[in-house]
Amino acid sequence: MTPSTADPVHLFGIRHHGPGCARSLTRALRDLQPDCVLIEGPPEADGLLALAGADGMEPPVALLLYAPEEPKRAVFYPFAEFSPEWQAMRYALDHGVSARFMDLPQTHALALAREEETAAPTPDSPAQLDAVATETEALSDAPELRRDPLGWLGRAAGYGGGEEWWEHTVEQRQDGAELFAAIAEAMAAVRAEASPLSDPFESRREALREAAMRRVIRTARKEGRTRIAVVCGAWHVPALAQMPAASADNDLLKGLPKLKIEATWIPWTYDRLAAESGYGAGVESPAWYEHLWRRGGRAEPVAWFSRVARLLREAEIDCSSAHVIECVRLAEALAAVRDRPAPGLAELLEAARTVLTTGEDAPLRLIRRDLIIGRRFGAVAEGAPTVPLQRDLEQRRKTLRLAVSASRETLELDLRKDTDLARSQFLHRLRLLRVTWGEVSGARGGKGTFRETWALQWRPELALAVIEAAPYGNTVAEAAAALAQRAAVEARDLPALTELVGQLLLADLPAALTVAMRELENRAALTGDIPQLMAAIPPLAQVSRYGDVRQTDAAQVLHVLDGLVIRVCIGFAAACQSLDAEAAAEMAGRVRRLHTAVKLVDRQEHLDAWLNTLRQAADAAGVPERVSGLAARLLLDERHDAEAAATRMSRALSRAAAPEAAAAWLEGFLSDGGMVLVHDEALFGLVDQWVGGLSANHFIQTLPLVRRAFSTFPPMVRRQIGERVRQGGGPTTAAGTVAAGLDDWDMARVEPLIPVLRLILGLGPEQPS
Repeated sequence: MTPSTADPVHLFGIRHHGPGCARSLTRALRDLQPDCVLIEGPPEADGLLALAGADGMEPPVALLLYAPEEPKRAVFYPFAEFSPEWQAMRYALDHGVSARFMDLPQTHALALAREEETAAPTPDSPAQLDAVATETEALSDAPELRRDPLGWLGRAAGYGGGEEWWEHTVEQRQDGAELFAAIAEAMAAVRAEASPLSDPFESRREALREAAMRRVIRTARKEGRTRIAVVCGAWHVPALAQMPAASADNDLLKGLPKLKIEATWIPWTYDRLAAESGYGAGVESPAWYEHLWRRGGRAEPVAWFSRVARLLREAEIDCSSAHVIECVRLAEALAAVRDRPAPGLAELLEAARTVLTTGEDAPLRLIRRDLIIGRRFGAVAEGAPTVPLQRDLEQRRKTLRLAVSASRETLELDLRKDTDLARSQFLHRLRLLRVTWGEVSGARGGKGTFRETWALQWRPELALAVIEAAPYGNTVAEAAAALAQRAAVEARDLPALTELVGQLLLADLPAALTVAMRELENRAALTGDIPQLMAAIPPLAQVSRYGDVRQTDAAQVLHVLDGLVIRVCIGFAAACQSLDAEAAAEMAGRVRRLHTAVKLVDRQEHLDAWLNTLRQAADAAGVPERVSGLAARLLLDERHDAEAAATRMSRALSRAAAPEAAAAWLEGFLSDGGMVLVHDEALFGLVDQWVGGLSANHFIQTLPLVRRAFSTFPPMVRRQIGERVRQGGGPTTAAGTVAAGLDDWDMARVEPLIPVLRLILGLGPEQPS
């Protein structure tokens, strides 16, 4: 907006992250040659402006402002290369012009937000933190003009929405100051029609923000500046053009609450700049806007479709030169039909969908991810304020050669190698700090577990998690140990403590592990809750096997494990009394997990004690049928005592047993698979006899339970059991057919195969008798 001759203030209303606005703004600034540039943003970050021009600063980046005493209370101000505010900063730095931010200081804004929360609490999520960062126009309960002024203007102009209208009327234009005069006129008309905000907190916040901006403008005037360039969101231009009395703004800003605030630069990502991430001032297509910015506002379909072709070929999707030519022709034809000056993103995507996808969504999803939203990850220059924990994290990351990426990357670690072991410990320590840069996505190598697979993805909000953990220590190891010790003392139950013990063993924090183990022993000694004790054993068994590979001492874990196993074996039978069906199912799950854990520890005294406990559960009265059935099955698998299993099944499925109880026992017995019915004739006969002896009413009552048990079997097993029933109960082969007797075999045809089979089985040649 061009002011009067006597007014030194020049207002440039922009759309945040709009490349067309950025291009027109740079041209307008070159023409104006201002002696002061005021940019919508947090005044607390004035001291960080110089870093925007430092070597190593690569957008997208963001200003992070937070309350040190309440790190979760924070806001982000993201900037991309094509953001008008970023270009205004760079212009001021390149030309030696004074630059500062103007807005309601976050020392007041965050304090006001805290006051508002006491009246109407709201969820605390990264998306909401982003939404308050730069723009407040996107209000869910505001009238349409305030919620989406660009959308309203776009629809009024005959476009499908504000994004499409803005792209064709602003982003593809090449003019300078004239554009901002038109934007100011449009926003003045929209604000004149808009209804007042219905939310009193938002109404006050908007008034305070614009009063604070006007106060900064007045300060620049008092300094004698003669050409003041004001870069702000287009919505605020009318409020800054008509300056009320200074006393009115001062009265409005008087007596506001305060919070101590600190600021720094952090890397940002395009996916967090996108509107779909929940960021209120986000754009729909950051990577596309970068393409427009770097090509002077021209879409250049040939260049864009060449990038599409390269992307698809890298993904092994067919895309020839002929495809590219047809896409360009179709996009230009669509633009001509729609009376557009040049193809826009809508035309390019429609052409790609028609020519390249052949009806599949995968290529379009790939194009959207990489060329519309983008996966660019920014970098911050050296010298940005950081807490000691952040500096140690960066130093360790570089030492271990771990690259930061905004996209999800897979990292395979071999824990027998010192570097990979150190990487694993570092990532586990970060997880203890709640800095979830990586997640363990799988482990291979069987019992040794010497391979570990991580999925790594850095997200901007993790910088806030680092700041939140900073009070616990100046290094990653120190902070993780301190936070873990606090978590051990505050843990509510044994499973939480055992999970923490596992994390500490993986993170190699022996001092914190000692504290956690002491807490675990004390809690275990005082509790008589057998289900909690059972739940505590599997995590400990899991971590006990890492000792050799991870070069850590698991003796403390095994010591506690000994006591837990003994106590569970003593109290298990009593804990199984008087359980309803739901509790019995939960207990059966605990039994299965505990059995796996006891075998994993591979200590014979544990296994013997546990099998004796299972034997008691399988034969004792009062134990739920589902649990006793599972106990009988586990004993069969371990001892291979088919006769004992047949006796227990005969008793459980006898005519004296209620059909519902028999079905529950059978469900427990068959819960680990039905292969036993394929190979054991006695057990198959007992089940067959029991099913055949049910009355019609009892059969209908028990059918859902039996079907539920059989539904867990693999299809091949179900087919073999069905074939066996159809053939009258004879044993079946692996192919599902009834096995013939040896008398039916043609031994002359079999004998030539015997040497080959012996070789395959490693038996060696048959010795002559």
